[in-house]
Amino acid sequence: MQMRQLGRSPLKIAPLMLGANVFGWTADEATSFRILDAFVEAGFNAIDTADVYAAWTPAGAGASETVIGNWLKASGKRDKVIVATKVGMEMAPGRKGLSAAYIAQAVEDSLRRLQTDHIDLYQSHRDDPDTPLEETAGAFARLVEQGKVRVIGASNFTAARLLAANAAAATNGWPRYETLQPHYNLYEREGFEAELATVCADETISVIPYYGLASGFLTGKYRSLDDLTKSPRGAGVKKFLNPRGFAILEALDRAAESLSATPAQVALAWLMAKITAPIASATSVAQVRDLVQAASLRLTPAVLADLDAASAPSLVPA
Repeated sequence: MQMRQLGRSPLKIAPLMLGANVFGWTADEATSFRILDAFVEAGFNAIDTADVYAAWTPAGAGASETVIGNWLKASGKRDKVIVATKVGMEMAPGRKGLSAAYIAQAVEDSLRRLQTDHIDLYQSHRDDPDTPLEETAGAFARLVEQGKVRVIGASNFTAARLLAANAAAATNGWPRYETLQPHYNLYEREGFEAELATVCADETISVIPYYGLASGFLTGKYRSLDDLTKSPRGAGVKKFLNPRGFAILEALDRAAESLSATPAQVALAWLMAKITAPIASATSVAQVRDLVQAASLRLTPAVLADLDAASAPSLVPA
């Protein structure tokens, strides 16, 4: 499998990242362990989580990192994986943002939950306009110098703020953001493609988007209002049930049939043809085995053109 470099850093990952947002939520610890084992056994090596996962569940914030940490300890596979986590979202009252003091505290909490001495990719979960970019960059630089973090990345930044953040780092000789984690998939394209795509290409910033399957919509699982009851995530899919969404599903169906693949595999392969590695989550080993097949799927120029046309942002209803 061809590995892909993260920005200008020494880190290399397989072209699919496992999203761990479901760990401690729709996947209990035992299931999560089986998912992680299957993912690594298939030749993949990048796991994406965040300190705030899964704050929206009874398990609470930190649950996903805790599950991963328990797996790392039990499996002995720390040296086989790139662990990516994030900081910045609200963990509890007064515990959020990208100030130097908070980052110093948050990284220790993540390291403890993950049961590791370093984080491979530490990402700003979202921009913090209340903290100077230089302060945040300096805090990350200290973590890299201390060996607690190898590479840093950003998530949910605008093009202008991403450029400004990396300029601030460059001025001081500090590590820059090597990756960007935007919201991007076959349905939701415009937010990334309008400006961020060009910036990332020009600056050699790797792109590892979340919601690669649009909360499951691009699997083809949800095709009517009745289908929304199939999963706890179903309510978030309703917005895709429109003429453009159905056109995308039809294009995915055509491609899947021609390639003897599944719609989910085609949707992820479309992303892999455009960016470094999409993030997708799974709640069963069967889903992992389905998703990883996307990495060996080669979309022809005709298939890519059909998918591009069906999902063109200009077709979004006003």
